[in-house]
Amino acid sequence: MEFLRPASWSDALAAKAEQPAAAPLAGGTDLMVEINFDRRRPEALLDLNPISELADWALDGDQLVLGATLPYTRVITELGDQLPGLAMASRTIGSPQIRNRGSIGGNLGSASPAGDSHPVLLALNAVVEVASARGSRLIPVDEFYLRPKRSALAPDELIRAVRIPVGAGPCQFAKVGTRNAMVIAVCSFALALHPVTGSVRTGIGSAAPTPLRAPDAEAFLAGELDSTGHWESRDALRPEVAARFGELVAQAASPIDDVRGVARYRRQALAVLARRTLTWAWQEYRACA
Repeated sequence: MEFLRPASWSDALAAKAEQPAAAPLAGGTDLMVEINFDRRRPEALLDLNPISELADWALDGDQLVLGATLPYTRVITELGDQLPGLAMASRTIGSPQIRNRGSIGGNLGSASPAGDSHPVLLALNAVVEVASARGSRLIPVDEFYLRPKRSALAPDELIRAVRIPVGAGPCQFAKVGTRNAMVIAVCSFALALHPVTGSVRTGIGSAAPTPLRAPDAEAFLAGELDSTGHWESRDALRPEVAARFGELVAQAASPIDDVRGVARYRRQALAVLARRTLTWAWQEYRACA
């Protein structure tokens, strides 16, 4: 197995163009497990760690730009106020050692249906910035996930950053697992309220072949908040609104039975997570009045 260690982003793109089968390596929290268990044997490893620009974040107009190798620990400690939902999800990932090495870009690159950052990125309407020697492009996160562990990345492309609009409303994340830490989600859910546009976005994880949104649930809740004047009044929500929202979220999923849980349980858990995250997000929205 060849080991490639480019010194700059342009060198990395050139190396990827020359060897499209080279596997990008940053934290290695997914890739090295697959290699160690002989589940994957790439022709080459493309080490992105020397490229410092990938490990930082910046504000670009009305967007936060998170470099592909920015570790979860820095999302938690430096972006907790600006991206609270993503910080919540990051806290649930692995151990401190894994959070120190793993990154949002790595989570996107693996494109696992159970990736903890995916539901939040969907809820926040993120955009994935990718590049190759041919040029760069922006992929809306809704279009990024194609099938289990397969993304819209071309063979010669690398993830450069994730662009997230600066939020004006609450975002919540919750997941169910067999224990509190070091666990793959049985299912997970994220909800973001966007009061400026009067819209709602969701993200479902580990309950379908790919991470996905619940459009009927989003339309129902946004319509309810608009028609009843709740965006302006910030009055308490009726329990039946949260219950119906949970039902629609569960209906959007297409889970399977596997070693972590059965489909019926996943649907039931998603309904509960949806109700809870809505309750928390709306309490937060009311408190900011």
